[in-house]
Parts: sequence; C-alpha cells; structure tokens
Amino acid sequence: MSLGSLMLPKMSAFGRDIDPAEALQGVDAAVKKELADVALNAAKSKGASYADVRIGRYLRQFVATRDKRVQGVANTENYGVGIRVLVNGAWGFAATNAVSKDAIAKAAEQAVAVAKANAKIQGEPVQLAPQKGFGEVSWKAPIEINAFEVPIKEKVDLLLQVNDIAITNGASFVTAMISAVNEQKYFASTDGSYIDQDIHRIYPTFNVTKIDRAAGKFMQRNALSAPMGMGYEYMHARPQDRLSGIVTRYKDRYDILEDVKNATKDVDDKLKAKSVEPGKYDLVLDPSHLWLTIHESVGHPTELDRVLGYEANYAGTSFLTLDKWQSKKFNFGNKNVNIVADKLQKGSLGAVGWDDEGVKCREWDLIKDGILVNYQTIRDQAHIIGLKESQGCCYSQGWDDVQFQRMPNVSLRPGKQKLSVDDMIKNVEKGIYIIGDGSYSIDQQRYNFQFGGQTFYEITNGKITGMLNDVAYQSNTQEFWNSCAAICDESDYRLGGSFNDGKGQPSQSSAVSHGSSTTRFNGVNVINTARKIG
Repeated sequence: MSLGSLMLPKMSAFGRDIDPAEALQGVDAAVKKELADVALNAAKSKGASYADVRIGRYLRQFVATRDKRVQGVANTENYGVGIRVLVNGAWGFAATNAVSKDAIAKAAEQAVAVAKANAKIQGEPVQLAPQKGFGEVSWKAPIEINAFEVPIKEKVDLLLQVNDIAITNGASFVTAMISAVNEQKYFASTDGSYIDQDIHRIYPTFNVTKIDRAAGKFMQRNALSAPMGMGYEYMHARPQDRLSGIVTRYKDRYDILEDVKNATKDVDDKLKAKSVEPGKYDLVLDPSHLWLTIHESVGHPTELDRVLGYEANYAGTSFLTLDKWQSKKFNFGNKNVNIVADKLQKGSLGAVGWDDEGVKCREWDLIKDGILVNYQTIRDQAHIIGLKESQGCCYSQGWDDVQFQRMPNVSLRPGKQKLSVDDMIKNVEKGIYIIGDGSYSIDQQRYNFQFGGQTFYEITNGKITGMLNDVAYQSNTQEFWNSCAAICDESDYRLGGSFNDGKGQPSQSSAVSHGSSTTRFNGVNVINTARKIG
C-alpha cells in the first residue's frame, strides 16, 4: 500500500483544514432532514421514548498578524452528527463524523445502548418538560456581509494597516487578529421539529505594547471591540455609530483603525500615569468593562445547574441557592438593578431562534427591581423550579458534544431617565472611570470578587483629571449590586461578551453577550495592584 493511500485530510484543533471557497458551500435542508429521520427512526425502533439529532457543520476562520508579518491564516470545517436519546428515564448519547445513513443508524443504536446502561444505575428518572414540535422551520442571523465571502487578502491588508498605525505611533509590538465563525446547525426530534439554523459571529481584536526601556517597564492596551453575532458589516463603522466621550466608542459597529490609533496614545499615557491611591471610590463602568462583571457575578450564579451542585467539581456552585429564590424577596441588588436573560438580541453572540433541544428562544427576568426572581433552565431542569417549559438555555459547542445548560445573554437593562456618560461623571466627586476588561478573580460561589480593566481615569469634582494605573476593585456580588447608583439611558447601551466561555466536564466553550449602559457604583473598595520589589 502506498503512502499516498494512507494520507488523511489535514486536521487542526477545530476540524479539517479547507479552502476558503469551501466555506461558501452549504448542505441542503432536505438532505439533512432525510439523514435526521434515519437517526430518529433507528432510535425509536430500539426503544427510545424520545430522541433528538443535531447535524452540525462548524466553520471557523482565523487571520492573525504581528508587527509587519502575517502570523497565520486558518480555515477549518468540523462536520458530523450527534444523537441524544431517552430510554427508561435515562439519557444516552453518541456521535459520528461519518455523515451517511448507515453510520447515523449505528450511532443511534449506540446512543440507545448507552441510555439502557445508564438506566440500570440511575436513581430518579429524567423528567422532560413538554415541548411542541415546530415542523420544518429555519432561522438565519440577520447579517449584511458574510465574513467568509470577504477575501483573505482584504483582511490581511486591514490588519497590517492596524499594525502599521501602531508602530508609526511608537508601539514596540502589536498583534492583530480577525476571527469568524459560521455554525450551520440542523436539529430534529421525535417531538416533530426540523429546525435549520445559520449562525454567524465575528471578533476583531488587537494588542498594543510599548516599552519604556529607561524606566524598565511596559504597558499594553487591547482593542475595545466586542465579539458580535454579526457579519463583516461590524467592521464598517458609520458616523452615526460614534458615541461621544473621553474615549471614542462605537455602538453596534467598530472602527479598528481609530481604536488602534487611540490605543497607542493610551499606552503612552499609561506609562506616565500615577499609581492609584487605595480607598473608596465611585466607579463609572463602561459597557466594555461591565460585561465581564455581569458575566461572572450574575450570569454564572443564576445557572440552575450550578445552583443544584451539578458543576461543583469543576466550575463551582452558586450563592444564589433555591431558598433565596423561594423567599421571593432576596435582595440581590437595589431597585436600579434589572437584569434580563435572552437569546434574542440582534447582534448578540447568543442570538438564535431555537436552542439545542428545539426550544424556541425568548426573554425573561432574572433580577427584577433588585430581587432574584428566576434562573436559567433547560428541559430536564424546568420542573425543579416549577416551570412548565424550558427557558431555552441548552447548547452544545459541537455535534460531537452532548448539549447541556449554558448561559444565555444576560444583560443589565438601561436606565429609564435620560442620562449621558458626561452627565454621570459630573455628579462624581471622587471616582474612577474604567474602560475595557482586564484580569479578574471570583470565588467558586460567585460571591467575593476582584476586577481590573484596560484604562482608568481619575474623576475629581465632576471632571476627568488624568489617567491612573494599578487599579482593581474588590467587593462581593450582593454589596456591589446594591451600590448601583445610576445607569445611563438606552442611547449608551452596548454589548460586550466572550467567544470562549468554558464550562462542563469534558469542558465545552460557548459564546455569550452581556449588554449594559455605562453604570455608576458608589463607594466601592479600590486596591493598588502594583508589584512591590524589595
């Protein structure tokens, strides 16, 4: 046998390497329905009381540069089928990357065998919330420009232009990258749903570093972009997208060239900035920063599986125990705090029409007027908190991973009264304006925490008086959200988020957004993080 006959398609960590043109080729929904029916029929014939099948084609593209060079370009495809079944009150799961009728039927039989084995040792049977079938339906992200249709050269030229601006303005090092994702997901179940979805995400970013060799120190600033559930139109900022303020900010679109120019100036200012004096400050937190605090202190502790201890061995538990929710009066924050969960916001990373177990997505309150009122659930959890249906929080990172409870978009509602960032700052006597996310630490119950940031501006008697370094704030979740003093109105509302939120064993990654307007928190403890030598 020759060496050539043994060679397999080149693989990366994200799947099979492909030519960029292959990413524009789709799979007909009729073909996927035919394959899905094979799985469902095989599972039912072997004794499954319920079955669902996910046919997934996951496309990823990375274009990365450093200084004047291209670091790498990757285009990958990951394609296969995952089948989940319920037999004798227990789950079973199997998957295959051989997308053929025979292979899919065998995988369905394997999933049933797994479920039967689980049923022998499982205590309580799974209680699955009822779910009507939707028939043949589809959902497509409302993008304007498919990022995979934009030539690689155009992206490389843009990133090298970003780097050139940084270097021309004095940066010592600069890296820049554009990442794009297209999830083509087909879901079918014995409930009677055949759901075809086309999901797009994009994340442009950079990091600028400047070294002061005389002083023996360096400073960095990352991009103030957000990963978004959008196409390449996100890269085309328009004049009406520009928001006023000390830092150039954009709403729903992004100007990477202006941001890198500002970032290079920021690292200069950071090299000259004074170190913060520890103490109590009023914090004015930009959405580019606040998203991460929302994610860690609100998003994770309201996940019902964490509350129930299902994630205790890996991700931790939650201080928001069931008794707090049952009391209907647990004071999570003050009356300014209204936090909503959803998988609907246009442009958000979590936006889809249906979740990964065929539940139509919607919006619901987690915190209302400061009170804990709900959690995040999926079909086999809903009955635990008295719900008659799932909230649509089921997700799997790929066809070969079993779906489980994942965070939807979790966002702070904007203030109802007209309030700009400039007006908010005018009301602060001693404060710090924080822009961009940074390092963080939070305990396994999501209660005690510490957050840093990208850039910090001192506020004295209602005015910005200069930049600060070495800033981090410490609090606990309940104390922090009870210090919420003011929230800017909807005109300042923006999304931040993460492309890679980790959870579960084996670990899975999901993409999620968190929206807010600029928000003030009064009397928060600020520490100095400077490393002392000697």
